[in-house]
Amino acid sequence: MRHGKKFNHLSRPTAHRKALLANLAKALILHKRINTTLAKAKALRKFVEPILTKVKNDTTHARRVVFSYFQDKVPVKELFNGVAPKIANRPGGYTRIIRLGNRLGDNAEMCMIELVDYNEFLQKGNKLEKAKTRRSKTKAVTKKEEPHAPTNEEAVLASIPKASEGEEKLLQVAENSQLDTSEQGKSMPEIDNQGTIDVEKNA
Repeated sequence: MRHGKKFNHLSRPTAHRKALLANLAKALILHKRINTTLAKAKALRKFVEPILTKVKNDTTHARRVVFSYFQDKVPVKELFNGVAPKIANRPGGYTRIIRLGNRLGDNAEMCMIELVDYNEFLQKGNKLEKAKTRRSKTKAVTKKEEPHAPTNEEAVLASIPKASEGEEKLLQVAENSQLDTSEQGKSMPEIDNQGTIDVEKNA
């Protein structure tokens, strides 16, 4: 009975399975992303992520432990010199699985597994989103200036049609003629040389 056993044997004996996972992990470390079946990718994730955690501590013992998985110096060198600085601040979750649909030959479910810190496209998107959220928090909220509501007098004045230049001239001439006719009956008071007004003469 296999109660509670979630380990996938991948239909292979132990030695074959270990060699398969080591080769897949080596390809993932050197190329940063590979395409494989979904079952192999899930098994590879459980195999490679503990190794990536060991890589953060660059000691002779850690290098020997990682070398025991691969029996090859090339991926070990790439892990400690290239991958370790990038994943130093990441607390786990070093890989990402993206499903690609089913394979035409045997209809197997395919996927792409990649190292998270090497996907520059998604990193740029995350940086832009973070920058937008930071700007929205720090930026002061400015109130939009509301348009000035016209008063009743302004509305009435705006409704009156404006006179043209010719009509304005005619109105000025009419006002001047009215002023002249109203002042004809009145005589101007006489002013002496000293600048005083003689009221008696005018009376």
